[in-house]
Amino acid sequence: MAAQADVRSTALETLLLRERVESFVFQEARLLDERAFTAWLALFASDATYWIPCGHDATDPMQEVSIVYDRQPQMRERVWRLESGLAYAQEPSSRTAHLLGNVEIALEDDGGVTARSSFLMTEFRRERQLVHAGRCLHRLQSTEDGFLIVLKKVDLINNDGHLGNLSVLL
Repeated sequence: MAAQADVRSTALETLLLRERVESFVFQEARLLDERAFTAWLALFASDATYWIPCGHDATDPMQEVSIVYDRQPQMRERVWRLESGLAYAQEPSSRTAHLLGNVEIALEDDGGVTARSSFLMTEFRRERQLVHAGRCLHRLQSTEDGFLIVLKKVDLINNDGHLGNLSVLL
């Protein structure tokens, strides 16, 4: 009986963790769609990385070309430009809608959590609608206040094709 109770307890803990992780990832997407970039930035750890590789199956941003490879200082600069109106590629500002799905989670040996998901992000700007699609990997660290993003890797399905001016946060 004790083993059965342990299995139920573990299953419940896994289900609750999955719910917390999904809520966190959905919150991040909502903040981007609301253009709440400062609040979005607050979701990242001080040593976080936001990475959009340029090729399929990229594993090392130091050895491969990136569309975006931002550490915290570059992320703050990007957010400042978007909020200050000095991101001329975002004049007028894009309106976006993120759709996330297929969220899978895994516990890491260091106590962190990895979340993998698929996404569609529709962007509308200057009478033109674009669709960006791909997969995200979030490495999360658990804190007393919730999760912080240590790594967000965005693998666009067309990352080795023509992207035009990708001036939005994915």
